[in-house]
Amino acid sequence: MRIAVTYANGEIFQHFGRTEQFKVYDVADGKVTHSEVVGTNGQGHGALAGVLQQLHADVLVCGGIGGGAQAALAAAGIRLYGGASGSADAAVEALLAGQLAYDPDVHCDHHGEHHHDGEHHCGEHHCAGNGGC
Repeated sequence: MRIAVTYANGEIFQHFGRTEQFKVYDVADGKVTHSEVVGTNGQGHGALAGVLQQLHADVLVCGGIGGGAQAALAAAGIRLYGGASGSADAAVEALLAGQLAYDPDVHCDHHGEHHHDGEHHCGEHHCAGNGGC
């Protein structure tokens, strides 16, 4: 199994569409056998599902994620664990132990309400009904 995590400075990056790196973990027999940080080559939002496919990811752990990206991941057969936060390494260990805290209903659907001018970051405000977005 291969797990990808949106990644920045050791933590789960909170806006899937703006992530610049994934940390990718290879797992065998319930244990991480290898991990590496991979750049997205400047691709964002919907194109990131293709990046994950090229990385042969089976699972994505992330913070906030929009509906379009969720649909693209589902179409690619990539299982989503959104709404996670904290250390990327700890999240993968928790996932493997069946104890990952995530939000199965996570979504970040307020893109039309904000201008992406560098001041809005999913997960850093509280959207009603968005699981912390």
